[in-house]
Amino acid sequence: MATSQVETVSTGADKAKLAGAIVLAVAAIAAFYALGSRGALVQWGVLIIGLAAAVGVFAVSEGGRRLWGFGRDAWREVKKVVWPTRKESLQMTAYVFAFVVVMAIFLWVTDKTIEWVFYDILLGWRK
Repeated sequence: MATSQVETVSTGADKAKLAGAIVLAVAAIAAFYALGSRGALVQWGVLIIGLAAAVGVFAVSEGGRRLWGFGRDAWREVKKVVWPTRKESLQMTAYVFAFVVVMAIFLWVTDKTIEWVFYDILLGWRK
């Protein structure tokens, strides 16, 4: 079953909601620093409430609803994943380490062979 993605055009109300969310977030951060003399509890309270309001305004916009839908679909896909067992993970890790060791030995032998051919046989620098 193929579904077609339809891109919606952002309305003026959505743009206003996004702008409002940005203004609320910036105001919350500015209030956090402006209320430094009032104490940490007031500072953090204003920041958390302001950011929560910004998230709430964003959540009711079209972009927020699409983001929520994307997150829901992504979570549904993550639940479909078949994760390897501990034994399988350890075996695959051992295979990777063994391959790295074999490849390192191969490259070292190749390097030493090329070095021997060029410097000892062709150029005769080492005698």
